[in-house]
Amino acid sequence: MRSVRYLPLAAVALGAAGCAVNPATGQHQLMLVTESQEIQMGRESDPAVIAQYGLYPDEGLQAYVAGIGQRLAARSERPELPWTFRLVDDPAVNAFALPGGYIYVTRGILAYFNSEAELASVMGHEIGHVTARHSAQQMTQQQIAQVGLLAGAIFLPQDWSNLALSVGGAGLQLLFLKFSRDDESQADDLGMRYMVRADYDAREMPGVYAMLDRVSSAGGGGRMPQWLSTHPDPLNREQRMIQHLDTLQHDGTVVNHDGYLRRLDGLVYGVNPREGFFRENVFLHPDLRFRLDFPAGWKTANYKGGVVAASPNDDARMQLTLSEGASAGAAAQVFGTQEGIQAGAPRATTIHGLRAASLEFTATSNQTTLQGLATFIEYGGNVYELLGYSTSAAWGSYRSTISASHGSFAELTDQTALRVQPLKLAIVQLDAAMTLQRFNQRYPSQVPVDELARLNAVEATATMPRGALVKRVVGGPLP
Repeated sequence: MRSVRYLPLAAVALGAAGCAVNPATGQHQLMLVTESQEIQMGRESDPAVIAQYGLYPDEGLQAYVAGIGQRLAARSERPELPWTFRLVDDPAVNAFALPGGYIYVTRGILAYFNSEAELASVMGHEIGHVTARHSAQQMTQQQIAQVGLLAGAIFLPQDWSNLALSVGGAGLQLLFLKFSRDDESQADDLGMRYMVRADYDAREMPGVYAMLDRVSSAGGGGRMPQWLSTHPDPLNREQRMIQHLDTLQHDGTVVNHDGYLRRLDGLVYGVNPREGFFRENVFLHPDLRFRLDFPAGWKTANYKGGVVAASPNDDARMQLTLSEGASAGAAAQVFGTQEGIQAGAPRATTIHGLRAASLEFTATSNQTTLQGLATFIEYGGNVYELLGYSTSAAWGSYRSTISASHGSFAELTDQTALRVQPLKLAIVQLDAAMTLQRFNQRYPSQVPVDELARLNAVEATATMPRGALVKRVVGGPLP
């Protein structure tokens, strides 16, 4: 942060700031971020979130989630905000909010809810973060501590971060603000308040924390609720919300168990392998029909916008994205002439019979000199951009490894990989009472019985009544 340059203006902002009244709590608090700035930050950050996670491609389900959110937000203390609710195509058990009224729910968490009221409780919680201005308060505290932001606007230096996929933008930095336990408790209380006002049965809220605890305890397989990274102690919060119910006038009746479950029929469950998956260090993309070997032992992640990898020592990076260039040579030429990058002329080549171009480059990030290799490959009507880079001091030890990885790009011909399909939820109405174990024998799933129990919020040995709607997991074959 180049705080010296902005210190006088930031000091003016601090000096001019007064105690604002929090609209949700009525408390007085020092606030350097205005409501219009909150809205602007949310609006500008929303495209970055969509690029990171993608929107779930079901317009009906999108509208359903948005309708619940609007119903709750209209009964909040800030109904005039431009509230926006999105269902993102991510398997994580998660929900999050940006300032200004932007709320996101993952399809991963939808799979574990068993009523509309449960979904409303989590959306109400996230709305509570916005109405209580928790993000704005966190940014205000950071400004007071660092005097590094001007009048509440996020400032990031223009450096190498523009090459870093998914975590290089100010918008996504907002997602990493950590709320205090008091903030979380306050959001819980506000969420329950909005449920009551919207006529939802608030008794459904404590069960959400029991669900999160069950999923958290299971762990593994990417199922750990990310919501818990900033929302700790679900069982303690379950008990607290049960006690809080006793202090409220809660005569809401809306639960909508069956209607909610019927909407989940066909929902993608877990990672969608059609969008790419890893077999150890090999990345395979069935829909785009290509494969790429990443260096063994590197940490990898697959996002909507591309694939990223980091060396074990965290001193080198790779990423694979689509380029906007019309050809490999043209894309390489544009890359090499970007401001802040020094590169030689692109070298035309072929990789597994595909036209390609590559060039080595240097750049400076936060006073650190970086060196790297950029490779552009034409395939299937697209131009793929592969970047690998490290600090200048370490480049000699990574150059051949990164070059070999770039050279592994090839057409995917493995028929098993090309045939993979995502798992999906299927909803079955029981024609007779039965246990979940009996249900799984009659209607087999692609997941173990204990996972079915978590999805349906029942014990495996409990008897489910005739007519009950029960989730199962179907699809595949798996990768």
